[in-house]
Amino acid sequence: MTASESQRVTGPPEAAPKEIRGNTLKVYLEVLRHGPSELRDVQRAVGLSTPSLASYHLGKLLDAGYVRQDEYKRYVASADGVGEVLAGYSKVGTTIVPQLAFFAILFSILICYFSFEALSSAGYVPLLVATAGGSAVVLWYETLRVWRRLAP
Repeated sequence: MTASESQRVTGPPEAAPKEIRGNTLKVYLEVLRHGPSELRDVQRAVGLSTPSLASYHLGKLLDAGYVRQDEYKRYVASADGVGEVLAGYSKVGTTIVPQLAFFAILFSILICYFSFEALSSAGYVPLLVATAGGSAVVLWYETLRVWRRLAP
């Protein structure tokens, strides 16, 4: 079987979801946060120098299937792409937060609590504080690593 025959059988090699990053990701997040947006609105919000740059990035998102145009030619995030692009994130209102942030906050609160308990009584509490502290450090590291991916 030749390469062209195998492509016909298996379909195009671009069946896997495309990863978006940089300004294209910023444009996608802008459309996702603010709903139906016009080209110039996206350009101004993201800080792109020309409308043609905004059009280029929106075109990439249209081709990948992450945004679509409504009947008024405004750009809208498609429901299909949200899960792929924002894997590991939660949308809270208009803010997008790494899912691990919730666990990092929980473990940080536990560390504070066990630290105060350790001051009043010695015993197994220091071990518990060390375990919670290690967990919090790992979770905050992973949260910040994921968050930097969305940083403007």
